Amino acid sequence: MLQTGIKAPDFTLPDQNGKMHSLKDYKGTKVILYFYPKDNTSGCTKQACSFGELMPLFTEKGAVILGVSKDSVASHKKFEEKYGLPFTILSDTDLEAIKAYDVWKEKKNYGKVSMGVVRTTYLIDEDGMIIKAFDKVKAADNPAQMLQELA
Repeated sequence: MLQTGIKAPDFTLPDQNGKMHSLKDYKGTKVILYFYPKDNTSGCTKQACSFGELMPLFTEKGAVILGVSKDSVASHKKFEEKYGLPFTILSDTDLEAIKAYDVWKEKKNYGKVSMGVVRTTYLIDEDGMIIKAFDKVKAADNPAQMLQELA
């Protein structure tokens, strides 16, 4: 996980509609950048839907939400449509941002060891600096936690 107080690495990734986004596009805006393992899994769905429900409050506080996983653009599109997600989901199939933000880690699941995305959320300020960083976040609690961090 990257530390607070450093410049957030820039990236250029496609969203669920194939439109390209770079972190620098959001200069002047607070960014909630959250990395999650996989579309349509229970924890990831809870986290995304909760971010979606709280979206008006994030907007009121001048923040945008960017979700990132290694799923394809097509997978993200289905995920967005199935749950009516009102924010941008970025596809990082080449692990560009995932590795730059140090969230590609060894994981153990039922005794099996594999590499994967560790659920991590960063709060990036208007100047592109990481001001908060949370790893191993609880999917269901993370959106409300991030809203409090904006207070």
